[in-house]
This record gives sequence, C-alpha cells and structure tokens, in this order.
Amino acid sequence: MPVDYKKLWILLIQKGISKPELRRRASLSPATLTKLNKNEFVSMEILVRICRTLECDIGDVLEIVKE
Repeated sequence: MPVDYKKLWILLIQKGISKPELRRRASLSPATLTKLNKNEFVSMEILVRICRTLECDIGDVLEIVKE
C-alpha cells in the first residue's frame, strides 16, 4: 500500500522549517530524506522521531494512498 508524505512537506512550510533543518533536528540520514521525497516506506521509529520533532501526530505527516 503506497504512502504519500505531501502532508509532511506542507507542515514544514507552515512551520517555516526546511528539509535540511528537519534532517538535522530529527537526526535523519540523507538516504531517509530521499526515501521520504520518493514516497517510499521508512521505519516507524523514523516517523515517530519526525512527529516528536514537529510536535504532531503521524496522520499529520503521511497519508496511505488507496491503490
């Protein structure tokens, strides 16, 4: 089941945080940021780190796309 991280990018814009800044704050690797950009799966641990960093819920950063 594909995922879409469009909500994450919108949230970053609303909070005035760049992708490199998110990477630094959430301790993400460049490869993880690439996966997010390509709407690929990342681990739950990474999603939780992103949510804690942005002080939001998991539904605020991703959407499951129906096939």
